[in-house]
Amino acid sequence: MSAPFAATLGPSWYWYLARGTGVVALVLLTASVVLGILGSVRFTSAPHWPRFAVDAVHRDVSLLVIVVLVIHIVTSVLDGFAPITLLDGVIPFITRYRPLWMGLGTVAFDLLLAIVITSLVRRRLGYRTWRAVHWLAYASWPVAVLHGLGTGSDVKQWWMLALTVACIMAVLGAVWARIAHVSSDHAGLRVPATALAVITPIGLAVFTLAGPLQSGWARKAGTPASLLGGGSSSGSSPSSLSRAFTSNVSGTIEETSASGGAIVNLSLQVSGRVQGVLRVRVGGVPVGGSGLSMTGSQVDFAPAGAPSVLAGRIVSLQGEEFTARVSDATGSVLDLQAQLQIDNSAGTVTGTLSGAPVSSDG
Repeated sequence: MSAPFAATLGPSWYWYLARGTGVVALVLLTASVVLGILGSVRFTSAPHWPRFAVDAVHRDVSLLVIVVLVIHIVTSVLDGFAPITLLDGVIPFITRYRPLWMGLGTVAFDLLLAIVITSLVRRRLGYRTWRAVHWLAYASWPVAVLHGLGTGSDVKQWWMLALTVACIMAVLGAVWARIAHVSSDHAGLRVPATALAVITPIGLAVFTLAGPLQSGWARKAGTPASLLGGGSSSGSSPSSLSRAFTSNVSGTIEETSASGGAIVNLSLQVSGRVQGVLRVRVGGVPVGGSGLSMTGSQVDFAPAGAPSVLAGRIVSLQGEEFTARVSDATGSVLDLQAQLQIDNSAGTVTGTLSGAPVSSDG
């Protein structure tokens, strides 16, 4: 293929950083909430756990959550795959990308931001006002969990589900410990607190099983049609991928310099019997005059109506044709063959994409 087909790599490091900071933020927020709940429990005042030490750790962890969330928002914007802006990170429910679930993440961030700001002017506000705002930290946690379940890219991965369950159990354990130490003056709070501690995990479990873990959740969650490959009834369906197909592709190509070579991104719309979005990244080093030797690649194929994105790499590259093998978390495997016509001067790409399912023994 001509010079633009270059560069090594998988998805951009912004994408990896956005995913990683989202997971870290959930863990840190959980730790902050647990420390806040247990901070007033009597056993924390034992010699090994002085109250001031618990408060200091709670404060530092809370501030760290804000820092990690800022990185999470910025890298999500810079990745560029989803139409997310910095404004979407502070004003809830205005984004075009999964507005409800992204909006919940923004609400959680705004609640935490309000806590930090009021803590800085705590002396002017007074203890009672500050304390009332501080309770928002507890509200931000279930909102953040819903955000992660509703729009997290790893929600169907076993390790992410296990981590989410661990975070929920940690908060529940802290709540039960706090309920057990409620004084007689506040005994009336035990029943509603217990009911909330029981209902919350049940509600989250039902939502996860009926929503994010079901096929077609990306469309239901509000992913723009352009990222699903357009189409409503005319679009592809999971059954379309169970047999060979040929579709048309068109889109853009962008090249950026890299150490010893270049990084090329192909962003292609797939239309025809199977619709979707195809994103290709290829890396290489110069060979001879205008040729390049591929050193790595990443292929992401998001068919309309499919439960998840199929990801893989190029296995064969000749001129403006390549063959790739992609798979997803459900075990679906496809061999893709692309025949492209690239206009380097205009930065445009057209061609055809053929695909065929790979049997389990293939």
